[in-house]
Amino acid sequence: MFAPDRFVAALRFAAERHHAQLVPGSELPYLVHVTSVTAEVIAALPGGDLDPDLAIVCALLHDTIEDTTKAPAEAEALRAEIAHRFGRLAAEGVDALSKDAALPKDQRMADSLRRIREQPKAVWAVKLADRITNLAPPPTHWTKAKCGAYRVEAQQILGALGEASPSLADRLRSRIESYSAYC
Repeated sequence: MFAPDRFVAALRFAAERHHAQLVPGSELPYLVHVTSVTAEVIAALPGGDLDPDLAIVCALLHDTIEDTTKAPAEAEALRAEIAHRFGRLAAEGVDALSKDAALPKDQRMADSLRRIREQPKAVWAVKLADRITNLAPPPTHWTKAKCGAYRVEAQQILGALGEASPSLADRLRSRIESYSAYC
């Protein structure tokens, strides 16, 4: 079962790492996104077979490597710190949820999905929850083409990871359908 102290430690760690970030296109602290993803994951836990501890910790930390490091050495140090503080499985999950910036942009999602599929399904659920949360009204500067590509990417995520959680798959399917209004 999930320990509240561990949840608070992961939340504090995420808050420290994302302290100056805002949700893109808003004045909200980035922690709103992190906790929204975590709320989606928590809602999917009852009746499923996901490891709640791994799912919640990875949800809270899912963007720390990708969004708060600039250099490979810095990312590696953060992975090591996550492993030390939250365990090897959490570090591997967060790493899999981080796109590889060294790859060409058009290869990053496929690589990320491949690496996520090598993880426990709790990590898959985090990616589903992340895209559910991100399929909100897009930033005003996005073109219809960019919105359409983002929607196609969401369909790829659903196809690759949907079996991890029927409830998250249903929510993502619904969000994808609604998001078509922006394309």
